[in-house]
Amino acid sequence: MTLRRTHALIDLDGTLTDSFPAITGALKSALADVGLPIPADDALRAVVGPPFELGLPLVGVPRERLPEVIARYRVHYEGGWLFRCELYDGVTDMLEGLVDAGVTLALATAKPEPTAVRIVEHFGLARHFRVLAGATYEPGRRTKDEVITHALRRLGIDAGPHVVMVGDRDHDVHGAGVHGIDCIGVLWGYGGAEELTAAGAAALAATPADVVTLVTGARTAATTGTATTTSSIAATEVTTPPASPLGAHGQGSLA
Repeated sequence: MTLRRTHALIDLDGTLTDSFPAITGALKSALADVGLPIPADDALRAVVGPPFELGLPLVGVPRERLPEVIARYRVHYEGGWLFRCELYDGVTDMLEGLVDAGVTLALATAKPEPTAVRIVEHFGLARHFRVLAGATYEPGRRTKDEVITHALRRLGIDAGPHVVMVGDRDHDVHGAGVHGIDCIGVLWGYGGAEELTAAGAAALAATPADVVTLVTGARTAATTGTATTTSSIAATEVTTPPASPLGAHGQGSLA
């Protein structure tokens, strides 16, 4: 049997949730706690999505101060800020459309996994995912490519043309590229068309409905026709993916 795409890895911040108020609110409190300057909101957009080890130096946090800033951030974020985010319009329908088309979904986020699970469960999205994969708090699984390795292992599949990443930042594209996986860049998040195109996104989606079209090749009633394909991402049929020699780990949702 042939399928266009069998598995999609879905980012969280900037793809499913508008988490800018939550992340930056907790970060501002953390910076104030340790006596560091608080950047303007426009500058703070750079830190939403990638691991803080990559993002915080971009807004002036000295590398030697990263551990204390991150520790204080976690106190504030886990203390209540984490739920001060909203789902983007249309993302629930996007997930349902992909699942209805036979695509298996895995969350793949650089957010620490326990926190990501809480957020996905809070918004009632866990039922759409076979696997919820996130980062660890400590080194070992922090970068997007490491998270994707973890997601593929738990899905019990190898990387290949049957898998596609969906995310809003260049690190989603680069992380997927390490595995030879295409990435659809979404334009409603924090990266934007210029960043995603420069990173090598295989396609750009202006709306969540466009993602369903790009992954499955099937146009939905809600599709606006604004999807911009930069490769034949939805046109090439691929065979059912081979089972990974690692076996099928975590076949049920973490929820």
